Amino acid sequence: MQHSLTQGPITKNILLFALPLMFGNLLQQMYNIADTWVVGRFLGADALAAVGSSYTLMTFLTSILLGLCMGSGAAVSMQYGSGETEKMRQSVFQSFLLIASIALVLNLLVYLGMNGILWLLRVPAELCPLMKDYLLIIFLGIAATFLYNYFANLLRAIGNSVVPLAFLAVSAILNVILDLVCVLVLDWGVKGAAVATVFSQYVSGVGIGLYTLKKFPQLCPKRTDCRWDRKNLANILNLSVMTSVQQSIMNFGILMVQGLVNSFGTVIMAAFAAAVKIDSFAYMPVQDFGNAFSTYVAQNYGAGQPDRIKKGIRSAGLTSAVFCIVISVLVCALDVVFNFFLINPTRTLWGITVWGAGLGVPGAALGTALATVVGGLLALAILLLRESPLSI
Repeated sequence: MQHSLTQGPITKNILLFALPLMFGNLLQQMYNIADTWVVGRFLGADALAAVGSSYTLMTFLTSILLGLCMGSGAAVSMQYGSGETEKMRQSVFQSFLLIASIALVLNLLVYLGMNGILWLLRVPAELCPLMKDYLLIIFLGIAATFLYNYFANLLRAIGNSVVPLAFLAVSAILNVILDLVCVLVLDWGVKGAAVATVFSQYVSGVGIGLYTLKKFPQLCPKRTDCRWDRKNLANILNLSVMTSVQQSIMNFGILMVQGLVNSFGTVIMAAFAAAVKIDSFAYMPVQDFGNAFSTYVAQNYGAGQPDRIKKGIRSAGLTSAVFCIVISVLVCALDVVFNFFLINPTRTLWGITVWGAGLGVPGAALGTALATVVGGLLALAILLLRESPLSI
């Protein structure tokens, strides 16, 4: 199902496009939430602390690739909106090779710098073996993360946000089942949780890639499209780098906080791990709405409709504010439920509260949403200044 964001009711169309993104990202969080739930409930505080610290690291690494994929998707979306089919396929070719190369380098760097990462995060000595066991396997999923996010953003660029949701739903359910099997039945410990996650990630990444190539031939580069165009590449880089910085900078901050938290010991690490999962669930829907709005801006810019973009900004701002208030109330109201699912009530961690996370949602979520929108608009502003006098 594809949505044209260049015509029809603005708020309704953005919401219809955004809802699958929100559900999809919540399902994507299920990868690590499932690990946290199984590990926290059945393996204890040490294992939860190790997996939790790994989660903040993987979220940061994923956000780098996600931002690059979103930026390239914005470039494709503008070309789709303006009807530049040949240029769009060329962008697919160039952006895929570019981001795949970055993902490969990133993967090599984290393996080579494993000990340095653990030192930077101040991981207690008694947790280092557990965290290493988990990271050595979970890092294998970086390539799968790239594949899924690249093709998902490619489909979203042309208005299809339902197919990525379907693939994520299958892999998320698979991940929960494999988590239980690998940890409880096969008794593989944290390694089992990592194996389950990586396998599920490749199911969604490879699956959506093959589906896109088969069902959307207009996105598949032809031989004549497989060439480097400096101007087009510069356009992709302008959008991708800026979006990547915007997506990763907050997660880098959380990663640094994780390093500080780790210095307080295992129990505090495990508590922080549970709180971060809740916070991720809280701000993701608003962030995804901002990402949907970025696609809206890109398509309408490509179609030459600046007035519609201005109207969309007002609508998106109001809708984001409503999301922030509703989500904040829900997180605070459901703190006991979150604690029950993430932490074994017989352990000392039962005393953790998510009220702090809940009260911080309005600022964090609204800041994330606004950063997403502003980041996209700044990237577009660069193009506007270079290519035309049009102002939005």
